[in-house]
Amino acid sequence: MLDTQGPSHLLTNVDENISTLRSQLSRNDECGTTHYNLAVALMGKQEYVDAEKELHEAIDCSPSLAEAYVLLGGICLQRNDLEGCYRFNQRATKARAGFAEGYGNMAFVLLQLVDGKDAKEDEEKVDKAIKNLRKAIVHNKNFVQAFTTLGTAYFMKGLVPESIKANLEALAVEPKFPIAHNNLAVAYLESEEYEKAIIHCDQAVALGFEVAPALLEELAPHRKA
Repeated sequence: MLDTQGPSHLLTNVDENISTLRSQLSRNDECGTTHYNLAVALMGKQEYVDAEKELHEAIDCSPSLAEAYVLLGGICLQRNDLEGCYRFNQRATKARAGFAEGYGNMAFVLLQLVDGKDAKEDEEKVDKAIKNLRKAIVHNKNFVQAFTTLGTAYFMKGLVPESIKANLEALAVEPKFPIAHNNLAVAYLESEEYEKAIIHCDQAVALGFEVAPALLEELAPHRKA
């Protein structure tokens, strides 16, 4: 799922942080941000059941706390509940107008739901993902993951030039974003621009991205001796 940042300020000692937050809640149980911060700390310890409870408490106290919905979506994703993840991110966008991360995450889920069983349904999912990603970018023009996911969605539709443009826009935001370089390697290979594909493939590798062996094999014959 695409990244989001919440209002939590974790201490170095997670257990101490949890203890402090619980102490604060014992004095004021109606602070949504404190419930949220406790949930973040609990998730850091992989205590997801307790974290989920705190996130629901956070929402009850602060219904506009969109980050809480996003984290609930993340818990659903860990359970492989893609529909649940989608619903919570949808609620995030309703809780706070213009919440870019929610739109980006909905798009991510939609692309994961493309399964090749029904071409028409798959196309509708990709189109809906593109619509959500465009909204995400309107609300956050530096949302680098949204640009790369948009590039992926365009590529899935066979719109290679549009895919290249979206990934180049990602690199304009973050030049060292490895996923964008990998996506460009794939897209340039598809458009038979081998030199550019090799450049971006090598950049992705240099940045620590695990490039698919099949991509490396396809580019190998086009490398100059």
